[in-house]
Amino acid sequence: MPSAVVTRFAPSPTGFLHIGGARTALFNWAYARANGGKMLLRIEDTDRERSSEEAIEAILSGLQWLGIDWDGEPIYQSRNLERHRDVVNTLLENGNAYRCYASLEELETMREEARAAGRSAVYNGLWRDRDPADATPGVSPAIRLKTPMTGETVIEDHVQGRVVFKNEDLDDLIILRSDGTPTYMLAVVADDHDMGVTHIIRGDDHLANAARQMLIYEALQWPVPGMAHIPLIHGADGKKLSKRHGALGVEAYRDMGYLPEALRNYLARLGWSHGDDEIFSTGQLHAWFGFDGMGKSAARFDFAKLENLNGHYLRTGDDNHLFEALIGYLNTQEAPPFSASTIKANKATLTALMPQLKERAKIIPDLLTSAQFLFAKRPLELTEKACGTLSEDAKATLSGLSETLKALGNWDKEAIEAALHAFIEERGLKFGKVGQPLRAALTGGTPSPGLADVLAALGKDESLARLGDQI
Repeated sequence: MPSAVVTRFAPSPTGFLHIGGARTALFNWAYARANGGKMLLRIEDTDRERSSEEAIEAILSGLQWLGIDWDGEPIYQSRNLERHRDVVNTLLENGNAYRCYASLEELETMREEARAAGRSAVYNGLWRDRDPADATPGVSPAIRLKTPMTGETVIEDHVQGRVVFKNEDLDDLIILRSDGTPTYMLAVVADDHDMGVTHIIRGDDHLANAARQMLIYEALQWPVPGMAHIPLIHGADGKKLSKRHGALGVEAYRDMGYLPEALRNYLARLGWSHGDDEIFSTGQLHAWFGFDGMGKSAARFDFAKLENLNGHYLRTGDDNHLFEALIGYLNTQEAPPFSASTIKANKATLTALMPQLKERAKIIPDLLTSAQFLFAKRPLELTEKACGTLSEDAKATLSGLSETLKALGNWDKEAIEAALHAFIEERGLKFGKVGQPLRAALTGGTPSPGLADVLAALGKDESLARLGDQI
């Protein structure tokens, strides 16, 4: 293994950072960190019509939210066009490339003849050995790589193993278009070489590209990076990933209320494993990650598993960290139930309540759902079920409880719990006869923590006022 591992993540800025791209970035990042190396970020923005600044910002912010950092400044492929043309000239000079003057009509005729003969529709080398003087005057040529016509191109892939391509199926690919713009195949090879990339980790849909790119490396006598082509992500039903399966942008998961550390953990397990470990820290990922743990079959994205994992991270998360995550979530919402400023104003109360709020939470909005009783305006709007618990007998019970609570000098959770239990025992009641109408009066019937926690969080005056509204 080279002493200095360099990986790269090279997205095209034509849209958001989708979940498959995020996993590719994660694997490159984890492998680099596991080997004390660097991960570089290259924005492949040569398609000027489809690339946008908005997409670049979405990719950068998506990586940052996910907690994936890169080394150095982002590299923009569009700024390397002159270098790409120089590489093409080198290939022309060493005889490994040639000018092709084939017209669109000639190329279409080739394809039709190949299809009629049952052959793959590859370029037949029409201008491979022809004299450019035969070309129609004024025609701008494309530049093609002169690939071997016989033999095999072999990829020794770290994930897929030995993959063999027949050279007769790899035609003389275009490396520079007739308008002078380099093709993806040429640009990627030139950039990876110039960036010192030692390992290319990407989806296995690029495996055929790898064979063509290897031919460019060999024609330039450049060292070929190690390659690892990881299986794509499918839906839980085994079908190609779509939006209904979870093929969304990273920001969509942020906006739904997932924690970045949970999504990072989940993505790492899509196609890679470390024994039976399902939950691990970033430090453990960096210590354990390697090609040995990667599988060859497609990983399956399962929302239920992600939600359960996110629930674990919520239950075990630091309360102050979760409070900040709550603020971050609210700042991404177009119409949040409460403003971030309202939540900030109640930081002490919410942080104290966090152990109870996160107990059954799966996503960040669940924390808000359990805390909404705090911000409800009097008189509370009761759910139908809550209304059903407030019978005349229940109201009479609450009236007596109100007097007991009013007499409390110390309004904290322990004192409140003791007063509740004493009241229930003194009246010879079952807890539900008191607890159900009490919760209805205090919260309106919305999900909430334990009653003593609710009373303590609301404070004495607000608690007694809410009880008074229902008695």
